[in-house]
Amino acid sequence: MGILRTKTIEPATGSTLTLGASGDTITVSSDSIKANTFKDAGGNTLFTSDGAGTLSSINSALVPGGPILISTATASNASSVDITSGIDSTYDEYMFVFTDINPATDDVSFYFNGSDDASSWSYDIVKTTTYINAYHSEDDSSTSLNYSTGSDLAQGTGGQRMASGVSSDADHSAAGTLHLFNPSSTTYVKHFYSTNSHTGNYNGATGGYMAGYFNTTSAITAVTFLMSSGNFDGTIQMYGIK
Repeated sequence: MGILRTKTIEPATGSTLTLGASGDTITVSSDSIKANTFKDAGGNTLFTSDGAGTLSSINSALVPGGPILISTATASNASSVDITSGIDSTYDEYMFVFTDINPATDDVSFYFNGSDDASSWSYDIVKTTTYINAYHSEDDSSTSLNYSTGSDLAQGTGGQRMASGVSSDADHSAAGTLHLFNPSSTTYVKHFYSTNSHTGNYNGATGGYMAGYFNTTSAITAVTFLMSSGNFDGTIQMYGIK
């Protein structure tokens, strides 16, 4: 067996370099192969990297059906978190996971809203919703399970409450999920629901369940998260689900 040692191998013509013939096995003993685009024998792109580890053009056969992390936004004394990219027809369902939502102002609510305007991001989509609230105080002095008439919307354009009466204490916060279904549909209204757990301003456990729909057949292209008053800290991650 002969040994060829060289730093660069280039094709004699064109831009395709062929190693071996059809049916041959090529063994690469190196511990790494460096390339930006990987294709199979049929010329189908498996994935492309930007050279910094960020992948794109990922072949659908390589993408699992479970939640795929699309983006992470971190709020630090922010008035809102606006997610204006990545919401399209790629996924049938989008899940937003919010954690450690700590408001600067005590006894405020955590809201979200949507937009179908890709230029000005006006968050004013008409929506109809329902909201159920439950709480239990730390000292066991009070409990409640009720339908919150002040937290629902009937063809309203304002933000929709997901967590009510969140405490601003340093060790208190809200956490939960928001699910948005088929936001790119131009045939159907867009359904959503949210569940959360948060520490209430009365020092107790509060759970909220909200469901509803954007009453529009326009595609929802962006969502915003904000408090009813003041700024907040926290993390919001967006996942895609096939």
